[in-house]
Amino acid sequence: MIQAVNISLQYGGRILFKEVNLKFTSGNCYGIIGANGSGKSTFLKILSSEIEPNKGEIIVSPNKRISVLVQNQNAYDLSTVLETVLLGHKRLSEIEKLKAELYSKPDFSDADGIKAAELEEEYAELGGWEAEGEAKTLLKEIGINEEMFQKKMSEIDPKQKVKVLLAQALFGNPDILILDEPTNNLDFKTVRWLENFLLNFENTVIIVSHNRHFLNMVCTHICDVDFGEINMYLGNYDFWYETSQLISRQAEERNKKAEQRAKELKDFIARFSANASKSKQATSRKKELEKLTIEDFKPSSRKYPYIDFKFEQAIGKEILIVKKLTKKGFFSDITFSINLEDKVAIISNNSMAVTMLFDVLAGKQQADSGVIHWGKTIKPNYLPQDNREFFEGNKNSIADWLRQFSKDQTEMYIRSWLGKMLFSGEEALKSVDVLSGGERVRCMLAKLMLEGGNFLMLDEPTNHLDLESISALNKGMINFKGPLLFTSHDLELVETTANRIFDLVDEHTFIDKSGSYKL
Repeated sequence: MIQAVNISLQYGGRILFKEVNLKFTSGNCYGIIGANGSGKSTFLKILSSEIEPNKGEIIVSPNKRISVLVQNQNAYDLSTVLETVLLGHKRLSEIEKLKAELYSKPDFSDADGIKAAELEEEYAELGGWEAEGEAKTLLKEIGINEEMFQKKMSEIDPKQKVKVLLAQALFGNPDILILDEPTNNLDFKTVRWLENFLLNFENTVIIVSHNRHFLNMVCTHICDVDFGEINMYLGNYDFWYETSQLISRQAEERNKKAEQRAKELKDFIARFSANASKSKQATSRKKELEKLTIEDFKPSSRKYPYIDFKFEQAIGKEILIVKKLTKKGFFSDITFSINLEDKVAIISNNSMAVTMLFDVLAGKQQADSGVIHWGKTIKPNYLPQDNREFFEGNKNSIADWLRQFSKDQTEMYIRSWLGKMLFSGEEALKSVDVLSGGERVRCMLAKLMLEGGNFLMLDEPTNHLDLESISALNKGMINFKGPLLFTSHDLELVETTANRIFDLVDEHTFIDKSGSYKL
């Protein structure tokens, strides 16, 4: 058990948390959610004692080991892959070092012998003799080949580093596991493996993530960072989201009858109480959910951008035909055609190949060979993953930047669009070259909507977005009436949007499958 007692944190005049009281118990997985900048990662650092609050304390049950996912990918560059995982259990590593120092002493005394015996006993109790074998098994399960075990961390690919650091956090069955964005840069297969690992993990898990599918699969509770408070709710992310939307609607309809309000909440509970995670506790959790009342939830201050892709140009029979498209080093002999109802997700272990395909289709790069034929009625619009060319060195305000893509140039119209994308008041006057990654993506989405393309190509559109923006984008993509070609590491986005899958297996293998994506 780990408990936050009266935790308060303030930077200057800004209050992040005020008298937060939460208890995290064994057998549960807690998802920490909140708007960008609300303090989610900061709260994890308080729990792990990396930073001190202004007030309050963190209480951890005696002899409970906390393990944290390291964010600095270069922290273990001088260690081998296997050593890095083993270093995840700090006490085991300390004992090994102490034992080595004792046994290397030329004047080894009786007192040293007693100390060594004590260390050997503790080492055995902590599973020290099995540790290396368990670390190797964990690495293999997470997708790290045995030939990499003795390589230095500095020698391996950054995507492999992420997996090794994740294995380090999971190693040794920690009592309290703290994970900040554990699915970042992980492929779908590894994310699914992690989901299954956590579903079978019997201790305490506390997670910050923007991956909705992941939160839905593993979380038994949601902790919402809002109004300088952190409120804990039973259930997964979807249950929290749907209930918070219900509360918001009811706050606007003050005269709604109490009976109707209760019925709507009961309907939501019936839909979302069958959470897949922690199935052995599902029955008792469902009983808890059934006891919930409307007063158990607080209205959220979250704001969701308006994302609705509309177009005026009617779409003809011919949309896009691609024949034997080849770009050496990326893909070869790709052939496909796109129909009006198609919403196609591209999946691949090589993200650079997917980006190259988008760039070639958009005319930013030239193919080595092959044919691309766009229908006469088609107005394609492209959201690139790398949007720096649109912003860097540009001193225009957000309002002036967006104006160049709009038919209606009036200030009122531009400001209304900026408001829809959560740029209000003085924010509209910010220079675009100082925007955050998430702000840039929201600007690019506004650009796409104003340009009104009837064929959309989106390369990792959820990158840098918070959960609220991702949810709004997901709905916008589902509601889009034209064809859609996209790639994303957000499994929820892929599963709920795509009705066709392009799998770029490797440079020479391209698979075209109908139906939604299921791993």
